[in-house]
Amino acid sequence: MTGQRIKGPRAEAVPAAATAAGAAAEAQAGSGEEELASLALKILVAGGFGAGKTTLVGAVSEIRPLRTEEALSEAGERVDDTGGVDAKTTTTVAMDFGRITIREGLSLYLFGTPGQDRFWFLWDELAQGALGAVVLADTRRLQDCFPAVDYFEHRRIPFVVAVNCFAGARGYGAHEVSLALDLEAGTPVVLCDARDKDSGKEVLIRLVEYAGRRHTARLLDLVEPQVDPV
Repeated sequence: MTGQRIKGPRAEAVPAAATAAGAAAEAQAGSGEEELASLALKILVAGGFGAGKTTLVGAVSEIRPLRTEEALSEAGERVDDTGGVDAKTTTTVAMDFGRITIREGLSLYLFGTPGQDRFWFLWDELAQGALGAVVLADTRRLQDCFPAVDYFEHRRIPFVVAVNCFAGARGYGAHEVSLALDLEAGTPVVLCDARDKDSGKEVLIRLVEYAGRRHTARLLDLVEPQVDPV
């Protein structure tokens, strides 16, 4: 793990909404599927180039995931750092989309973000209405997830860091990764295998629980104590 994250000024929070929308959800979930759960939450899956975002969405999705992958071109290879992920031949150019039912009455809509710098302009659109985010981290290229961590911290969007345990990579504990990323106190760090459905589902459950606590705390902060008239 290398690099040092420099924290910047905070921005205003993006409001959290309970329902994910968009043409991708309608196209993937609308034909021949069972009736959608009564509550659907929008979750972002972010992280650096090659961290496993597309793999995670595809592993946990109960519908055929929507992908916008294109082959890496020679022009792209000149601007994208492929060190440590030399075997990667494709890249997401817009977003990934999938859906998973956590329990009866609760579904998650998963939106995977593109990892390269030149596609960051899409993040603001994808983040609208998100309950929270998963930031996938590759300890071989930990600095690649600094921008995602900064993005969600600045906008007060709850997130968990999911360390994708690649074969052959040196193992680090959750506490070590938290220190390396200089995370705010209480931000969860979990170890996972992005290829494994159960592992990915546990990450998502951890995020929903954490985001629920964060949003509840914010609501309580907005409630001023009632003062009895004298």
